[in-house]
Amino acid sequence: MALTLYVDTARWRAHHKHVQEQFPGLVPVCKGNGYGFGHERLAEEATRLGSDVLAVGTTYEAARIKDWFGGDLLVLTPYRRGEEPVPLPDRVIRSVSSVDGVYGLVGARVVIEVMSSMKRHGISEQELPQLHAAIENIRLEGFAIHLPLDRTDGSDAVEEVIGWMDRLRAARLPLHTMFVSHLKAEELARLQQQFPQTRFRARVGTRLWLGDHDATEYRGAVLDVTRVAKGDRFGYRQQKAASDGFLVVVAGGTSHGVGLEAPKALHGVMPRAKGVARAGLATVNRNLSPFVWAGKQRWFAEPPHMQVSILFVPSDAPEPQVGEELVAHLRHTTTQFDRLMDR
Repeated sequence: MALTLYVDTARWRAHHKHVQEQFPGLVPVCKGNGYGFGHERLAEEATRLGSDVLAVGTTYEAARIKDWFGGDLLVLTPYRRGEEPVPLPDRVIRSVSSVDGVYGLVGARVVIEVMSSMKRHGISEQELPQLHAAIENIRLEGFAIHLPLDRTDGSDAVEEVIGWMDRLRAARLPLHTMFVSHLKAEELARLQQQFPQTRFRARVGTRLWLGDHDATEYRGAVLDVTRVAKGDRFGYRQQKAASDGFLVVVAGGTSHGVGLEAPKALHGVMPRAKGVARAGLATVNRNLSPFVWAGKQRWFAEPPHMQVSILFVPSDAPEPQVGEELVAHLRHTTTQFDRLMDR
C-alpha cells in the first residue's frame, strides 16, 4: 500500500515537446526533489528531449546526476570561495555572481549572473569594468539573468533584459549567450529578434515538468477503516470524535511531505480571508487534508503521522474500502512518493 504518483506519460511528454518548441534552445531545470519526479527520471526525460545542457541547483545535485545525464550540467547556485569542494567532471558549468567568484574559478567553465530586480544575487553594473581582466582566465559560457515571477509595478521583463544587454555591450563584454529565467515565449522571441547575434537560452523547470496539471495525479491507498461514534476517543492524543463516522488510515504522511506546505504570497481580499479562516480552524485542531473522498477534501482526524494520515469521514459519506485509493492534492516540489506509475 503506497502513496503513488501516476503519470499520463504520453500527455506529459507531449507537453514537454510543446514547451521545447516554444523555447528554442531550452535548458531543462532539475533541482530540489526533481520537481516531484526525482533526478534520475528528469535526467532521462531531458535526454529524450535531446537537451545538451541540464541545469541543477547545487554541486551536490550535479555530483548525483552526472551519471544519469551525459551532456553539460549547469549549477545554478553561485560559486563562493571557501565552499566545500565537490569532485565534478569538466562538463559542469558553474554560475558566478561576483568578480571575486570569477577569479576563484580559473580555468573553469563559467556563467556570470547579473543582478536583476529580484535582488537575490548577481554582478552589479558598477562591477562590469572589473570583469575584463577577470574573464581572461575562465571559459565564459555566457551571462544569465534570473527574473521575478510577478511584476506588481507594471514593469516589462523584456525591457529589463534589454537594459542589461545594453550595459554589457557598453562594457564591451562578450554577448554570445544569455541564459534567462521566467520569460514568456513571446518575450523570448522579441529579445532574439532584437539581438540576433546573441543566443538566448531559457532555463525552464516548473513550466516544463509541471505545466500540464492533468498529466499527473497523486493517490494514497486506504490501509484501514474504523467506524467511530460521537464521543469515541482515538489517536495519539485521544481526542473525541465530533460525530459518527469513519477513521480512514491512508498512505502518505510527513515523510512524504503530507501536511507540509510552503508559504504562499496572497493577493486580493478573498485569498487573504480564506487564509485567516484556515488559521482560525487550525487553532481548534481542524486542518483540511489533501486527500479527497466522495468528491470532497477530507479533514485530518489528527496531525499526519510519519508514513500515514488518519482522516475523518462523516457517516453521511460512503465508507471507503481497504485497497481503494484517494486522490491527494499535493505540491510536487515538497512531495516524496513511494512509487511512480506510468500509464
